[in-house]
Amino acid sequence: MSPYILAILLFSLGLGTTITFSSTHWLLAWVGLEINTLAMLPLMAQNHHPRAVEAATKYFLIQASGAAVLLFAGVINAWLTGQWDIHQAAHPLPIAIITLALSLKLGLAPLHSWLPEVFQGLNLTTNLILATWQKLAPLALMLQIQPPHSSLLIFLGLMSTLGGGWGGLNQTQLRKILAYSSTAQLGWMILVVQFSPSLTTLAILVYVVTTSATFLTLKLNKATNINMLAISWAKAPALMALTPLVLLSLAGLPPMTGFMPKWLILQELSKQGLPATATITALTALLSLYYYLRLTYAMTLTMFPNNITSTPPWRLPSAQLTLPLAILALAAISLLPLTPAAMALVAL
Repeated sequence: MSPYILAILLFSLGLGTTITFSSTHWLLAWVGLEINTLAMLPLMAQNHHPRAVEAATKYFLIQASGAAVLLFAGVINAWLTGQWDIHQAAHPLPIAIITLALSLKLGLAPLHSWLPEVFQGLNLTTNLILATWQKLAPLALMLQIQPPHSSLLIFLGLMSTLGGGWGGLNQTQLRKILAYSSTAQLGWMILVVQFSPSLTTLAILVYVVTTSATFLTLKLNKATNINMLAISWAKAPALMALTPLVLLSLAGLPPMTGFMPKWLILQELSKQGLPATATITALTALLSLYYYLRLTYAMTLTMFPNNITSTPPWRLPSAQLTLPLAILALAAISLLPLTPAAMALVAL
């Protein structure tokens, strides 16, 4: 792809997300989401591989359906309330439809079945954009409507943590595992979005950091399934010593950074009088922990047969920039002591 075209597409991605962030009108928010989707499609199909084209087609159909339902809900809200303002969405019917449309765009369970198939057809770089940047605009709209005490959000959150954990148990493809991981992580954010928007913002930031570190690690090692992780130690031994900590941070184990949002979300759910929801959510996190531990086991405790094909890779230097990976990996592991400062920052 030409650098000029790539720059235009990346600029359009940023523009679409910025329009959605800054809009208070449902029509402008819809326009921002559509610009975002249309800019993402050429990036997904740039490899001209049948799987990539299939993934781009599925993504287009799902995102177009979600955007159409979102616009339909905005029209219903304007009809019922006489307002196009996002903050004036007070009627329960359009709020429920908007929540379901945004859940479809985000890949929340039970509307998540498209996400692993799309992830499997793309390369790791495009998957990184899809798992992080493309989630920001729908989450911003979810934060703006803030449906009061909606049992629908709690249902979606619980289904996402359960479905994301359960779906990844029998997977061997790393991209599908990370897709289910994304669904499970978003479920934690949706559970608390109506009670503490600032805590949701903190969870989004930690999710972006830990997920980016994981994707960049896999990209550096060119690993696409669990078996390929067994030779990763020969390519980058020092990085493979740190990667299990990044994965455990993604799972939410202390004392890594990923424990910060989960700890605070469970605390907030308990404060809101939802101890059963908090308990079920904490138990579903064990499902996700299992497949993170599978990846850790494959990287650190499994050694590939010591033959010609497995020993030379460490001698070949990689052309990939490693400074972003180093910064993100360090942040994913060691920022838990800064929890009070992070909460004060997002509460501003």
